[in-house]
Amino acid sequence: MPTEPTEPAKPTEPTGPTGPTGPTAPADKNRATAAAILPLVGGPDNVTSIAHCMTRLRIALRDRSLVDDDALKALPAVLGVVEDDTYQIVLGPGAVARVTPEFEALVEEGRSAAAASRHPVTAQELQARGAALKEARKARNATPVKLLLRRIANIFVPLIPALIGCGVIAGLNGMLTNLGWLPALVPALAAIASGFMSLIAVFVGHNTAKEFGGTPVLGGAVAAIIVFPGVAKITAFGQELKPGQGGVLGALAAALLAVQVEKWCRRRVPEALDVLVTPTLTVLVSGLVTLFGLMFLAGEASAAIGSFANWLLATGGAFAGLVLGGLFLPLVMLGLHQALIPIHTTLIEQSGYTVLLPILAMAGAGQVGAAIAVYCRLPRNGSLRATIKSALPAGFLGVGEPLIYGVSLPLGRPFITACIGGAAGGAFVGLFNQLGVAFGSTAIGPSGWALFPLLDGKSGMGATIAIYAGGLVVGYLVGFAATFFFGFTKQMLADLNTDPDPTGAAAPEPAKEPVPA
Repeated sequence: MPTEPTEPAKPTEPTGPTGPTGPTAPADKNRATAAAILPLVGGPDNVTSIAHCMTRLRIALRDRSLVDDDALKALPAVLGVVEDDTYQIVLGPGAVARVTPEFEALVEEGRSAAAASRHPVTAQELQARGAALKEARKARNATPVKLLLRRIANIFVPLIPALIGCGVIAGLNGMLTNLGWLPALVPALAAIASGFMSLIAVFVGHNTAKEFGGTPVLGGAVAAIIVFPGVAKITAFGQELKPGQGGVLGALAAALLAVQVEKWCRRRVPEALDVLVTPTLTVLVSGLVTLFGLMFLAGEASAAIGSFANWLLATGGAFAGLVLGGLFLPLVMLGLHQALIPIHTTLIEQSGYTVLLPILAMAGAGQVGAAIAVYCRLPRNGSLRATIKSALPAGFLGVGEPLIYGVSLPLGRPFITACIGGAAGGAFVGLFNQLGVAFGSTAIGPSGWALFPLLDGKSGMGATIAIYAGGLVVGYLVGFAATFFFGFTKQMLADLNTDPDPTGAAAPEPAKEPVPA
């Protein structure tokens, strides 16, 4: 999952009724998890940066060789590990946001305690060795396309919590409206749900400037032009502009331009005038180009994306769903799924929901069905069955990493049969889109059962929920059947249907390829 900014660490104290010796508070549990992780990643001096996304603690390391992967995976709170440009520890939604500040606090405490006794030469040597390893790893794994997609994801991923919160409120408001309940509350909920979306361009501009090395507030200021009501008085390309025209794509382009203008000014404007001239020229030049060029062009691009998505599912329905549902997990493995984030956001801006996400969510249903089949086919492999039992609840809620990395991907064939299950579920949902029952998700991020509160469509909530649930069931059943009958060779069954760990503890996961979430 791409990096999200973290809040400043706030060390916590025990809050039990008997003080330090009283019952353990939730904060103590999170601190204990952080304390268990820290020595296994090489200690405070081996950590150079800390962040988290929706499910993963992301750590930049000086020396990768100091990490004890097997011990980390054995921790009860750790669902898996992923190595990309950062070392990523999967803790799950909710837990990661609570453990990360505790981990940050422990790292700072450890650095402070060791500062007086640290030998400067040793630290320099360690830093140089870690930097060399990091650069070598980046050179192997970083391609220009993946780096660009990762940076785009870094712009949009921090917005996901607000999209989810507002999306759930919008769904609740729609339900109250349809039922005729609490009419006095409906306008208030509509304002709460719509406020963020009406200004999302500003947040995209802010994050874009921050990600590409500009001043965040200048990126937000230029992007704010797009949603300003007064743009309706301006004509560009022979047409009157509309507030919000171009949406997030226009905001992204405007902020990128602002970053370039700002950097140009910083290099050429004298320091004595920089504080006045640079912000003024950045906003003025970027604003004019945005008004008389980017808003129109981005608006055309956004309209084309929306029209193509609707056309694809209206005409290609079942086949389009089959391809999207079947190929989504391989796209995730390659990191190419991040290109879909601005597309989802554009569709949500235009119609209130993205029609693509419910289809792509079927990939997770295929994984769940495949994992259940593996559980049934290997009755004597206690360690693998324990891994599946612990990972299935998260899988039903759309958190797929434990099942992918702990079960299907290491086994090989079950990963392919899981994709077949995802393709079948996607075809089911796509077919109903082709038949005219179009629906989607009002936010991005969740999938599986967690997507139900975010569903919206034009055919009523009953039909929408029934079709999505039907797609999940198809994904579960086809993923199960394909894996049960075709997921194992005879040799695989002979080799795997034994218990390598008589205690039944979850076996360490094999080495993984990076999968940005």
